Amino acid sequence: MASIDDHDPEGLSPAALASKPRFLRVLGPGLITGAADDDPSGIATYSQSGAQFGYALSWTMLFSFPLMSAAQMISARIGRTTGHGIAGVLRLYYPNWLLQIIVALLLAANTINLGADLGAMADAVNLLLPGARPLYILLFAGICIYMQVFLRYARYVTALKWLTLVLFAYFAALIATKVDWGELARHLFIPEIGWSKDYLTTIVAVLGTTISPYLFFWQSAEEVEDIEAYSRRKDLFDAPEQGKAALHRIEVDTLVGMAFSNLVALAIMTTTAANLNSHGITDIQTSAQAAEALRPIAGRFAFWVFTIGIVGTGLLAVPVLGGSAAYAIGEARRWPIGFSRRWQEAKAFYGTVALATLVGMIINFTDINPIKALFWSAVLNGVIAVPVMVTMMLMAARPDIMGKFAVRGWLWKLGWISTAVMALAVIGMFATSF
Repeated sequence: MASIDDHDPEGLSPAALASKPRFLRVLGPGLITGAADDDPSGIATYSQSGAQFGYALSWTMLFSFPLMSAAQMISARIGRTTGHGIAGVLRLYYPNWLLQIIVALLLAANTINLGADLGAMADAVNLLLPGARPLYILLFAGICIYMQVFLRYARYVTALKWLTLVLFAYFAALIATKVDWGELARHLFIPEIGWSKDYLTTIVAVLGTTISPYLFFWQSAEEVEDIEAYSRRKDLFDAPEQGKAALHRIEVDTLVGMAFSNLVALAIMTTTAANLNSHGITDIQTSAQAAEALRPIAGRFAFWVFTIGIVGTGLLAVPVLGGSAAYAIGEARRWPIGFSRRWQEAKAFYGTVALATLVGMIINFTDINPIKALFWSAVLNGVIAVPVMVTMMLMAARPDIMGKFAVRGWLWKLGWISTAVMALAVIGMFATSF
């Protein structure tokens, strides 16, 4: 009987990658991370961008691709090299106050984002089956908790991979849309920068939902999970001979995942720009509002696939949000962590996953405006990303942490450019706000 190591995707040659089944095996943490990036709050942000500004912000998808790829590749390398997630490395090599601040900010942003996503999923289903929104929120929270706590790690990862397929719904919606391709190409390749508060805030929200702190923590932690799942793998610091194959896999996985993520985001922006902005509908604050606005303009097909996509991406993103928070807190507190463990072996870790999901669910039953929470969670992610990225870049370049795999060259430069772009966008947003 074949062991799990017989299916380890690391070490596949370029010729082996040409084989479709083997290539698909390489796709793991990077693909899931990229797909989770297009969560309901992201869909709302992209929809608002398309509705308010038409094709004008489409350039952000092309611009952000190398930046988010570099950031995610670096986070994955930290996990694969050290055998620890980002919070674990912070605990071992940095002051405790820095660890606590970053983990607290991550937990706050994730919980708000998670609650907004649960509400968006319920709103989407409520468009199809009206009248039971609170029940839908409870149902989705329960499904997400069950997936994480009770599914075996291999099945859990497989379920997340299958859920990425729902994102093809947005390509279907785009195909059903009449697009001014010339206008789209012009804005895609020739950025036009506006200096208004709304324009810069939307850019921060777009960047904040494509370059998000929770994705850094998730992908680095999943690399650590895979070290545990495949017994032949060792952390690269102690087994540098595995480095070439491991870094090749991370690069392929991450580039495919981030490309998929940004193409989906561009499809959402383009669909809403062509259908909503061109008809004078410029105020779309939730993904469900975008779906509802599409119905009379683009037809029931676009409405249905857009709505189904919201639910599917939510089922993918909510576990990633809860899981990344649990990884960070668990490593900070030195708990037994990981979805490869049974819940009896990591009660505090799984308890954090469940608690974060439940608190996010409760937010939907308070006076907090879910519409504002949805958009501002993306803005908050953009603001928090700056200190997290600075810290991540510093640790990734340290030989005492990363050994011979310390980040250098083009990846190091691109990582710092990504960090600087996020910082400038946030500064610009605050400058125009005051």
